Amino acid sequence: MTDPKPASPKADAGIDLTQFYQVFFEEAGENLDSLEQHLLGIDIASADDEVLNSVFRCAHSVKGGAATFGFADVAELTHRMESLLDKLRRHELAPTARMVDLLLQAGDALRAQLARHSQGGEGTVVDTAALMAELGALATGAAAALAPAPVAVATPPSASAAPGTTRELELVVGPLDQPAQADSLVELFAEIVDLGRIAPLDGGQAADGMRRFRVETTSSDDDLLSLFTFHVARDKLRLLPAGPGYGFHAGAPGAPAPARAVAVAGTSDAAPASLAASARGAATPARAASMPATVEAATLRVSVDKVDQLINLVGELVITQAMLAQNSQKMDTALYQQLAKSLADLERNTRDLQEAVMSIRMIPMSVVFSRFPRMLRDLSAKLGKKVEFVTHGEATELDKGLVEKITDPLTHLVRNACDHGIELPAERAARGKPEAGTLTLSASHQGGSVVIEVRDDGQGLSRAKLLAKAREKGVAAPDSLSDAEVWSLIFAPGFSTAEIVTDVSGRGVGMDVVKRNITALGGTVEIESSEGFGMSVRVRLPLTLAIMDGMSVAVGGECYILPLASVVESFQVRADTVRTIGGSGQVVQVRDEYLPVVALDKVFGVRRYACGDDDAAGQPVMVVVEADGLRAALMVDELVGQQQVVVKNLEANYRKVSDVSGATIMGDGRVALILDVGSLARRARH
Repeated sequence: MTDPKPASPKADAGIDLTQFYQVFFEEAGENLDSLEQHLLGIDIASADDEVLNSVFRCAHSVKGGAATFGFADVAELTHRMESLLDKLRRHELAPTARMVDLLLQAGDALRAQLARHSQGGEGTVVDTAALMAELGALATGAAAALAPAPVAVATPPSASAAPGTTRELELVVGPLDQPAQADSLVELFAEIVDLGRIAPLDGGQAADGMRRFRVETTSSDDDLLSLFTFHVARDKLRLLPAGPGYGFHAGAPGAPAPARAVAVAGTSDAAPASLAASARGAATPARAASMPATVEAATLRVSVDKVDQLINLVGELVITQAMLAQNSQKMDTALYQQLAKSLADLERNTRDLQEAVMSIRMIPMSVVFSRFPRMLRDLSAKLGKKVEFVTHGEATELDKGLVEKITDPLTHLVRNACDHGIELPAERAARGKPEAGTLTLSASHQGGSVVIEVRDDGQGLSRAKLLAKAREKGVAAPDSLSDAEVWSLIFAPGFSTAEIVTDVSGRGVGMDVVKRNITALGGTVEIESSEGFGMSVRVRLPLTLAIMDGMSVAVGGECYILPLASVVESFQVRADTVRTIGGSGQVVQVRDEYLPVVALDKVFGVRRYACGDDDAAGQPVMVVVEADGLRAALMVDELVGQQQVVVKNLEANYRKVSDVSGATIMGDGRVALILDVGSLARRARH
C-alpha cells in the first residue's frame, strides 16, 4: 500500500492553500540543502546519532509539507527515505556508502519534483520507481540480514497481514507534554477516507501519562506510523497486537511496557550499553526539536522585491539629503546654527540607515560554497581523482544580486580546477605529491571589494602548451608575451587545452563566459600559475552595485564620479612633470614612476575652462586611479568633493556608453556619469 495522501483539512473551508506554496518550496529547498550537507559529512565507520537524526528530520519536514499540499510523488519518495533513515538512526542498520549515494540521488530527485510543482506541474515527470525500489530493498534486505534486536516501534507480526485485511491493533501514545495532541489522531481518521476506525480505550489520559486507542484498519503499521508522525513524534507512538484486555492488566497480551521503555525506545531486558545508546538516540530528537522554534523566532522571511523597493527608497533619500546639503552651503550657519546641526544629524542618520538597509541584502558566501562539496564528490568520482575541498572566509558577505550572478562562473572555475588542474592519483604519486589533490575556495574583503579565490595544487598552466595552442588557432602569440598575458589566452572564445572533448570540458566554452560575466558585474579576474605546482584564479567584485562612495570631479561644466575605492591620490600638475611621447600621448611623473595621462575633456568631448598662466589655482589636477592592476592619471579641472552616490543603470535607461559604468543624480538635480576606471586605465595603456 502506498503512503496515504491526507486530504486537505482546510480545503472545504474555502482557504486557498496555493498562497503558501512559495514558503513551502523555499523551506523544502533549505531542508534539502541541509540534508545534503549532513550526508556529505557523515562518517560511514561511526555515524553520529545527531547527524542521522538531522537527516531524518529534514526528510520528514519535506514529507509533511508535501502531504499537506497534495504533492503525492514528493511525499511517497520521502516516505521511502524515512523508512531507511529511521532504521539507521535506531541502529537497526549500519550506514554504507551505497546508502549515502542513494539518499543523495533521492535528494536530487526531490529537487526536480519540487521544481516541477513550483512551475505548475509543467515539464517532464520524474521517474523515481527504480530509486524507491532500491531504497526499499536496502531498508528491508539489510535489516533482515543484520537481524536487529526488537524495539518498541518495530513492525509487529500483524504487519504481514494480507493487503485489504481488516486488523485490530492497540495504539499506545505518550507520554505527552500536551495530552490534546493524541486527539488529533482521532480527527485524522475522520478526515482520511478508508483509513479505518479509531476509538479511545481509557476515556482519557491514564495515570502513567499514556493514551490508548483501539484501531481497526487495512493499512500496514509502517503506513500508519508514518501518517501519525505528522501530529505526534515517532518515539511517542507504539502499535501493538490487540489481545484480551488490550494491555490494561499485567500479563495481558500486548501489555504496554513501562514508561521508561518508551523513553529509551528499546526493550526492558536490553543490555545497559544498548539502553544508553537508545537513550541518546531518543533524547537527541527532543533536544534538536526545540531548535527550529528559536531560529524561526529570530528570523523573518521577506520578499526580495520588498527589500529592493526599500533600497530604492533609501537611494532616493540619499539624493534628497545631498540636495539639502548642497543648498545649505549658501546658508549663513551663524544665523541658522540649529538648522545646520539638524542637517548634519540628517546626513549621519542617512548614512547609518543606508548601511543598515544594504546589509539586509548581504548574504554570506557560505551559501555559494555549500553547493560545491557535492559537485566535487560526484565529479572526482567520475574522473577517478581524489580531491580534498577546503574553504576559507565563508562568513564573508556579498550583495545577494552579485551572489546569484557569481555562482555560475565559480562553478565553472571549480570544475575546471578539478578536471584540468588536479592530476590523477598515480600521476601525483609519481611527482612526489599526495594522491589527494587540494582545492581551496576562499573569500575575503579587500578595501571596497570582495576577492574570491579558487586555488588548486595541481599541474598548473603550461606556457609552451598555451602558446602552441594559440598559434594553432591563429592568435598572435609571440614568445615575448609576459606570463600574465599568456595566462589570459585561456579567456579567448573557443580556447581549450583539453586533448579530448568530454561531458565535463573540452569544448572551449566556459572561461570566456566567466570573464565576460564577471566584467559585466564590474569585477576583474586575475590568474597566477606555476607549472607543476598549481594555479590560482582571483575574482575581484565590488561589495554592492546600489550605493557607493564616490569622488566628484569637474571637467568644464560637467561633473563626473570616480569610485572612491579606485582613487589612489591626487595632486596639482606642474609643467615639468608632464612629458609627451609618440607625438600625442602624455605621461606624468609621480615620484619615480611615469603614469599615462587620460584627459577626460578629450575622452568625452567637453570644453575645459580657460585659465590664465598666472592662475595657479586654475591649473589642471591629476587624479591617480588604479583598476585591474593598472594605474593611470586622469586630468580634471578640480576636485568637487566626496559623497555617497546612488548608482543608476545607464544602459537600461539609455544605451551602453564607453568608459561609463552608470549614472547618478547630484544634489542640484543634475545627472553625473560614473566612470569605468578599468576601461579608462586600459585606454591609457593602449
